[in-house]
Amino acid sequence: MILILTEPRDAHANHVETRLRERGAELVRFDWAQFPSEAEVSLAYTPLGASACTLRVGGESIDLQRVATVWDRRPQNPVAHAELTDGAIRAHVEKECKIFVQDVWSCLDCPWVPAPRSVIFRAHLKAVQLKLAGELGFELPPTLVTNSPEDFLEFYREHNGNLISKVIGLPSIVRDETTFSRFTKLVSKRDVGHAGALRFCPVIFQACVPKRLELRITVVGRAVFAAEIHSQESNQTRVDWRHYDHFQTRYLPHALPPDLEQRCVQLVERLGLYYGAIDMALTPDGRYVFFEINPNGQYLWIELATGLPISDALCDLLMAGSSGDRTTAHGLQARAGGRS
Repeated sequence: MILILTEPRDAHANHVETRLRERGAELVRFDWAQFPSEAEVSLAYTPLGASACTLRVGGESIDLQRVATVWDRRPQNPVAHAELTDGAIRAHVEKECKIFVQDVWSCLDCPWVPAPRSVIFRAHLKAVQLKLAGELGFELPPTLVTNSPEDFLEFYREHNGNLISKVIGLPSIVRDETTFSRFTKLVSKRDVGHAGALRFCPVIFQACVPKRLELRITVVGRAVFAAEIHSQESNQTRVDWRHYDHFQTRYLPHALPPDLEQRCVQLVERLGLYYGAIDMALTPDGRYVFFEINPNGQYLWIELATGLPISDALCDLLMAGSSGDRTTAHGLQARAGGRS
């Protein structure tokens, strides 16, 4: 049985769930936000250590020990019962419930896609990513992560002011129910004038990489799907392609050099993941430069734009565990497929 943890409006999960059901896969979909108001979870142990774990939701009773693969997509946090109206009590209950469900999931002895939460947290860390990518032979842009105004100014002069900046981890902030997102941006002279503000919070600075195009490389197990993003064809996407301009930006499949494709698989494996979305650039002189990896990045938009069969590979990966073959991580990855 496959357990999909995500919220109801998740287009990626909806798409994959449909394909899994077409293949005859047995699956359960659950959102943490359903607990505890719409779901019950019981975890029991006998004196000799035998355990039982049951999820009751939507009129069904599910033996969670039958779960063979978990896809941890994007579940919401637990939501307390509406009857609890005291704000402090609600907050406490929701924290307790989150700890409990994380504890329950940690007891499931099966592969997790992309990985258990603790592994995903480490894989998100930018310094860890850059260090490992460098060890594997990826070319990196000159990078400085700092809260030192002096070190930033020296780095700025070293690269003649040709820098970009990006956040270390949190891409957005919510104020008065409005979300403000922070994309990658060019460092301006105005930024230099406010260099002293760095003492409040560290920032990532990188030398600008000349781009012929950018690459979104999705690794599913051992299957690698590379897509070209012609971000330089639109002023809107030139610095950060996440400022989507679908009318001016082309998305095409890309054939990676075999050695680079293998390094992408190695990076995902070394981070302890079954899945990863890697961002790179191809320079005008033909060099591939690594930017970062998202352990649980979106992929459906690039699949729909290019026709790359990423969802099929993901179904293969999820069903490998539910087939009853409780393999090692590498064995499960190998069953995800070969080159795209």
